[in-house]
Amino acid sequence: MKARLALPAFACALLFAGCSFTDPIARPDLDLPAQWNETAPGNSATALPAPDWWRDFASPQLDALITDAFTGSPDLRAQGERVIQAELALRVTRSSLFPDLNLSGNSGWNRSHSDDTGTSERKDSSLNLSASYELDLWGRVAASIASDKAGLAASRYDYDSARLSLAASVAVTYFQYLASIERLAIARENLTIAERVLKVVDARYRNGAASALDLSRQTTTVLSQRAQIEPLEVQVRQTRSALDILRGHPPGTDILTQQPDAPLAALNIPAIDAGLPSELLLRRPDIASAEARLAAAAANIGVARAALFPRISLSAGGGLASGLLLSLADPASTVSLSAALVQTIFDAGRLGALVDSARSHERELLENYRKTILTSLKEVEDALSDTARDAHQEEAQSQILAEAERSLHLAELRYREGADDLLAVLDAQRTRFSVQDQLAQLRLARLTGAVNLYKALGGGWQTEGTGATDTATR
Repeated sequence: MKARLALPAFACALLFAGCSFTDPIARPDLDLPAQWNETAPGNSATALPAPDWWRDFASPQLDALITDAFTGSPDLRAQGERVIQAELALRVTRSSLFPDLNLSGNSGWNRSHSDDTGTSERKDSSLNLSASYELDLWGRVAASIASDKAGLAASRYDYDSARLSLAASVAVTYFQYLASIERLAIARENLTIAERVLKVVDARYRNGAASALDLSRQTTTVLSQRAQIEPLEVQVRQTRSALDILRGHPPGTDILTQQPDAPLAALNIPAIDAGLPSELLLRRPDIASAEARLAAAAANIGVARAALFPRISLSAGGGLASGLLLSLADPASTVSLSAALVQTIFDAGRLGALVDSARSHERELLENYRKTILTSLKEVEDALSDTARDAHQEEAQSQILAEAERSLHLAELRYREGADDLLAVLDAQRTRFSVQDQLAQLRLARLTGAVNLYKALGGGWQTEGTGATDTATR
């Protein structure tokens, strides 16, 4: 009696032994810093970035552009299809948990003739139902399902990463568009100033108070300013087209045919709380994706290891057969049961190499995971330092612009009165033109830096539960 009970107990032990073939998920050994080395100046933010972080720039037009991009971007739609493909792959793998059922039927008529036996005729009809099922004794199917779950989680995190990158790209391109408009306006204003000075020089030249050299110099300044306008006009059109493409529209069919709702200088530059470095691991979808892929690699080791053990499959079948055409009247019935065991005896080390390959792939993904974390820390540090630098430079450039405008005004007055020559006016013009253009570019750099910091911090994204692998294995 004890011997009879031992076999079912052993079978149950084998049935649940699959979990022991799955390796624990590896983790990189990293000492994260307690605080960031860089801090943004005047940062009074008390809340972490929100998922709709772009609203902090206070631009309804930017909000409309990003919303439109989320629905029309070809890249985001393609990434969404990858998520669907991962879901279907998981569904296919899960189907291995259930037996395969097949129903087949046939009915035929056959007539043969020979000189010896004469003519014979045969009619038959049959209907068969068969079922087959592979016992997952070593956890191969369970490990495959765990791998596909982690792969599905990774594809969803990749979609979130693509969505974050798309929002950041739209925001940066929109700011570049506004900066191009502002730089074009500055160039036109500077052309107006240069033409105004040219009229003064021309009047003085005609009255004999200025030389032909003075007239030629100021004419050169006017022509130089005029030549800067066309490239800026082209840049405005190109950045607008880039926004159309990001949102999945043909160039020229966008909402930017109207004037921007706010100039570059009127946009709000938000204060952003960077949080702690350790929190970054739960706030970036690319880190979660790398962790989920690491979980899939660990499960794939279990799949490869289970292939070393025998595969046991059960099958059953039943059928009805009749000697009539298209009829099962008075049938004969058949029933079959079978069990099959397949064990590889010799494969020249192929299965063992597959296990080693899976382990090597896990180590590769572990290093990729480590690199992703290190890169994310650097991106935040760089974004914080850029934010501080650009804020200081914009403040200094604003003061320089005020002095440059004052210098140009005084130089014009002194030239009109004959107290200075034209060189002082030309120098003041060049300084004022350059400083004003640089100020617009610094404003763009500050807005771009804020977007980069939002993106480096994950844009308000957070993992579900305590980590990517928790989501991947649910």
